[in-house]
Amino acid sequence: MLQLARWRVILVAVVTVFGILFALPNFLPERVRDSLPAFMPRQTVNLGLDLRGGSQLLLEIDVATLQRQQLDNVADLMATALRDATPQIRYTGRAVVGDAARIRLVDPTQMEAARRALRSVAASPTGGNDIYTFTESADGLVEARITPVHLRELSRQAAQQSIEVIRRRIDPTGTAEVSIARQGDQRVVVQAPGVTDPQQLKDRIGQTALMTFHMVREVDPGDAAAGRLPPGTMLVQPSPDSDNAPEIVERRPRFTGERLVRANPSTDPQTNEFVLSFQLDSEGSRIFCRITRENTGNRFAILLDNQVLTAPRINEPICGGSGQISGNFSAQTANDLAVMLRAGALPAPLTVIDERTVDASLGRDAIQSGGLASGVAALITFVFMILAYGLFGVFACVALIINLTLILAGMSVVGAALTLPGIAGLILTIAMAVDANVLIYERMREEAATGRSPALSIDAGFSRAMITIVDANLTTILAAMILFQFGAGPVRGFAWTLSIGVITSVFTAVMVTQILIAWWFRIARPKQMPI
Repeated sequence: MLQLARWRVILVAVVTVFGILFALPNFLPERVRDSLPAFMPRQTVNLGLDLRGGSQLLLEIDVATLQRQQLDNVADLMATALRDATPQIRYTGRAVVGDAARIRLVDPTQMEAARRALRSVAASPTGGNDIYTFTESADGLVEARITPVHLRELSRQAAQQSIEVIRRRIDPTGTAEVSIARQGDQRVVVQAPGVTDPQQLKDRIGQTALMTFHMVREVDPGDAAAGRLPPGTMLVQPSPDSDNAPEIVERRPRFTGERLVRANPSTDPQTNEFVLSFQLDSEGSRIFCRITRENTGNRFAILLDNQVLTAPRINEPICGGSGQISGNFSAQTANDLAVMLRAGALPAPLTVIDERTVDASLGRDAIQSGGLASGVAALITFVFMILAYGLFGVFACVALIINLTLILAGMSVVGAALTLPGIAGLILTIAMAVDANVLIYERMREEAATGRSPALSIDAGFSRAMITIVDANLTTILAAMILFQFGAGPVRGFAWTLSIGVITSVFTAVMVTQILIAWWFRIARPKQMPI
């Protein structure tokens, strides 16, 4: 062990230098960091919500609405499957009632043919178990229900999809250091450091922001008031800020906002009102052109979350792929709507079930208390190691300083957020870092007590304590991985700090201490162990 390979010395030197470079920005004022050359690292440790202050929301997927949306699609799939059957199977009463999508056969004797036609609807697209179950009655009623397993999978998918949509809405530039994570199957945690009003987050996240285009069906007002709507239509209300009247529109949209590539607020040069300008992709432009050409002279309604924004008449085909939407917008509402449409639609509504606000002054107090605790812990550790092991304790303290530098550099590089539990993990890491040195030094003492020379005692201390060190730190890092996988927010911050600390502490306690002791041994040539 005392015959060090050159690559070990080079590795320790390179890692230490880079560690200092990446940790240095954390101690420099922002003005100095901005003036650094382009090749120098500037990233600092991100402070978590509890240290910097800000807002936290715990959101839950509206599973009931998600289920109803899915059942509505299932009802359409059932109707399509029966229409496409050979011979065609006539049906009526397409509806969603409770937890089932239902349809009624005009001729109940066609139930066997309907069963064959609906078999493809129930099958999972991945080839697994059926995702819907069907029940039948003698009068021709067919009901489809979502299996519990598929409903849980839909909830997980909706939560995962919501994460990216939320991120694009509240952090479109990617620089706000917002933390968004899934919690369980149907919950999402949003942490926004620096945002002191959680209502700002709720306003951005709250709307589903699904824009759809439906053809308007002209219906006698008396029939509409009595609820006698044509098959395949629905009554939609205008948005709260609109002066439009309720409209009868086709249930299935002709076009959706998924084809939007651009949405920006602007002003109408004729009316000077705020409008929303949009641009479609090439496929969307082609589809929109065909729809407007086939329906010239008719009206179509633009819906946002099933509320009418506007319902203009198509005077001529619109084939340029761009247009404007009016809706009594203000500058702020037009901009907010543009941001949400660019971000995409949420797969299902989200309900706020918990909100918290952390004041920045509390964060400063936490940083000061955590810094004081870390400093006291390090000082006590230094004193103990020096009193217990003398010169070798000094070597352990040097390795510990390098270890803390590498932890800070590692967290800066990976962008891990430092939370209050993370500071606790840092303090725990300080004690764990010297634990490896204690194992090595105590082994050296045991070997020296048996009469071995200092060289053999040092060699045995490093080689025989290594298995214990690896076992102890491996179990710790496995526990940290479990915390990171299943935890959220501050728990993950603790897991991050602990994981980085374990890796760097093994590196410094073994390699750095080994190099320092080897150099000392070559210079001093001791006859006795100094511990």
